[in-house]
Amino acid sequence: MSDIRIDKVVTSGTFSLDGGTWDVDNNVWIVGDDESCVVIDAAHDADAINKAIGERRLTQILCTHGHDDHIDAVSDLVALRPEAKVSIHDADRMLWDRVISDAPDGALSDGQTIDIGGAQLTVLHTPGHSPGACCFLLAGEGQLFSGDTLFQGGPGATGRSFSDFDTIIDSIRAKLLTLPPETVVHTGHGDDTSIGAEAPHLQEWIDRGE
Repeated sequence: MSDIRIDKVVTSGTFSLDGGTWDVDNNVWIVGDDESCVVIDAAHDADAINKAIGERRLTQILCTHGHDDHIDAVSDLVALRPEAKVSIHDADRMLWDRVISDAPDGALSDGQTIDIGGAQLTVLHTPGHSPGACCFLLAGEGQLFSGDTLFQGGPGATGRSFSDFDTIIDSIRAKLLTLPPETVVHTGHGDDTSIGAEAPHLQEWIDRGE
């Protein structure tokens, strides 16, 4: 194990898509060591995120996907931390462009590795909740940041535009349930879970549908 620390900030705001708006609480994850860190999903409250970062250098803002509740604090956080580079998967640019006028600094790709504090995050492209949805695996620490792809109790919602139930099931089966069962899953909303806790329920999710 390295000296990686994982901090969680819960922020509150709204999610809007397909003409509807819902109140939501989001998990913002700050991953790094005592010197530098990355933020996974800059949601709602840049000041709260910035406070949690503290004196560390923010190197990157990594977006699990482009829904507005996961990226609506990106611009404000970059204004506070101009050294930070922002990355999202290209397949979610149509969602990004609805919220943020500036282009992201980089594009995430499946298998890409991101160095943080002596450890590595690996990008897992897991489409379904959105076309460009990604998870981030901190393999050496047994930690997965799943965004809205996998929650305690099943896959993320697929009933809205740009989402597909069969695709998210395929992503979870191929990319996530193959991880060690003790892998801790840090979700985009709600409580943590583990691969071992969720894997036995795959057929139940399929039978249940979206």
